Amino acid sequence: MSLDALLQQAAQRLQRAGSSSPRVDAEVLLCHVLGRDRTWLYTWGDKMCSLWEQARFEALVAARAQGTPVAYLTGEREFWGLRLATSPDTLIPRPDTETLVELALSSVNQPTGRMLDLGTGTGAIALAFASEQPDWQVLGVDLRFEAVALANQNAHSLGITNARFLQSDWFAVLESYDEVGTLFDIIVSNPPYIAADDPHLAEGDVRFEPRSALVADACGMADLLHLVNTAQRYLTASGWLLLEHGYQQADVVREALERAGYQNVESVRDLGGHERVTLGHL
Repeated sequence: MSLDALLQQAAQRLQRAGSSSPRVDAEVLLCHVLGRDRTWLYTWGDKMCSLWEQARFEALVAARAQGTPVAYLTGEREFWGLRLATSPDTLIPRPDTETLVELALSSVNQPTGRMLDLGTGTGAIALAFASEQPDWQVLGVDLRFEAVALANQNAHSLGITNARFLQSDWFAVLESYDEVGTLFDIIVSNPPYIAADDPHLAEGDVRFEPRSALVADACGMADLLHLVNTAQRYLTASGWLLLEHGYQQADVVREALERAGYQNVESVRDLGGHERVTLGHL
């Protein structure tokens, strides 16, 4: 069967299964099997694939039709132009989170400094920032050992040497190790911010992602408020705190930052037009 015919058949199956992007999903999975990019696929759609390639592709399509995220099936996701390894132990990096990276970079007003990424997951935010600011030192922490191992693997694969990753329950490691006890110029986080009873947890890719990285107490606000109230102890005199949050949480996060004494507090919209990141500085 030709590649075009395989893709058409797969896209139809994924559409019936409810995929929001059936053709793109099919193309990404086929490129993964063939070890090619999508440009090659568009050029050589009339080529035939082997029986093994077809069987492998159809198995991935079947798994996607059951809802398994494409990033878990391929084991990778692109973020900020970086190809990151992914696993079910971490959230899948999403384009909207690039808003957080953009704002962190726009907060830089010195040639060198220190940035902390709390709840780093794959290391996406930390590595994107480190790749753009090679003279800065970047530390990412995560509660899950598996996430820390994956983030370090991504740093090594990308050749990014100014970022490192440690296991920590939020700021705990900073209190335990003198070597990382220095204050930070920028602290960023995409923490859990979904309420436990949110119906979206039963939809789409989030069904397969670790709940510990998604769900927070107090209607999704517990971790956000903890970070607001604790980060000051680890920021330099004019340091910035940037937090990603749910599209209905911006008002509460702004009020919390202002109450804690942060200045120039504002919320910024993501690609979908939702207030997604709130920031302020001491």
